[in-house]
Amino acid sequence: MSYILCLADASYLTNGYLDTVLDWIPELEGIRLKDLPSFLRTTNPDDFMVKFVLQETQRARKASAIIINTYQQLEHGVLDALSSYLPPIYTIGPLHFLDNHVHDKSLTDIQSNLWKEEPECLEWLDSKDPNSVVYVNFGSIAVMTPEQLVEFAWGLANSKQNFLWILRPDLVSGSSAILPSEFLEETKERSMFAGWCPQEKVLSHPSVGGFLTHSGWNSTIESISYGVPMICWPFFADQQTNCWFCCTKWGIGMEIDNNVKRDEVESLVSELMAGEKGKEMKKKAMDWKKLAEMAVTDSNSNLENLIHQVLLNPSI
Repeated sequence: MSYILCLADASYLTNGYLDTVLDWIPELEGIRLKDLPSFLRTTNPDDFMVKFVLQETQRARKASAIIINTYQQLEHGVLDALSSYLPPIYTIGPLHFLDNHVHDKSLTDIQSNLWKEEPECLEWLDSKDPNSVVYVNFGSIAVMTPEQLVEFAWGLANSKQNFLWILRPDLVSGSSAILPSEFLEETKERSMFAGWCPQEKVLSHPSVGGFLTHSGWNSTIESISYGVPMICWPFFADQQTNCWFCCTKWGIGMEIDNNVKRDEVESLVSELMAGEKGKEMKKKAMDWKKLAEMAVTDSNSNLENLIHQVLLNPSI
C-alpha cells in the first residue's frame, strides 16, 4: 500500500513541520520529512510528480526484476526491506566500476554527459598536493540564485582552500554565472574554473580531498567509490535523501543549509579539509571505497544472473 502525505497549506513548508522525525519507515528510522524526496513537499494531492511516483511504485511490483546502481554492503538494510515486497533485486553497482571492465572499444564513445568536458582541469590538479583541493560541482540540472552563487564564492575564498569549481553556463537561474572580480582576484592562485569536467577522473585524482555536491545519486556513489567525503547541498528529487544517508548513515557527509551563507560555507569547507571531523569522514570514505571495489565481483555476478535468469529466460 502507498501513502501520500499532503501538507495542509504552504505554511507547513516553513513553520518547522518538515523537521518532524519519522520512525515507521524500515531502515530509515530518524529521517525527517524534509529528508524525503522534495516532490513530496506539496499541498496538492494531484501533483504530477506524486502521482507519477505512486504509479511507478505500483508498476515496480509487476516487473520481472529490479535493477539498482548500488552495492549490497552500502545499502543492505534498505535492499532487504525492499526485497520483502518487490520482485528480485539485482544490484549492479557501482556501475562506473563495471564500465571499466568493458573492453569493447566500439563503446568508448558512448557518454552520458550533457556538457562538453574541459580536461585542462586535470592538468591543474596535477600541480596540487594530495588531498588539498575541494571539488565543487552541483550537477547538470541544479540551479541557484545570484545571491547563493556569491555566498558560495566568498565562503570558498574565506576558507583559504584550493578549489576546482564547475560553473555551467546555466547554473544561475535566469542569469549568467558571473563571479565578483574581487573574488576572482582573491582566489586566482588557488582556484580553477571549468564549464564541465570528466568527473570520475577528478574524483579519483589524488589531489582532491573533498566534494561540495548537490547529492545527485551518480555524484554520490562516484564520490563514495573514490573515497572522497562530501559537503551536501541537495536541490531536488532524491538528493535530500541521498544527503541524509551520507550525513547520518554512512558518516561521510555534512549538510549545508539551503539558505546559503558564506560563514557556513567557510566553516564546513575548513572542517572538511583540515578539521577532526573531516579526518574521520575521510577515513570512513576510504572504508566505503574498499567495499565498493570489493563489490565489483558480486555486481558482475549479479549482472550475469540478470541476463540468464531474466533477460534470456523464455518463460518471462
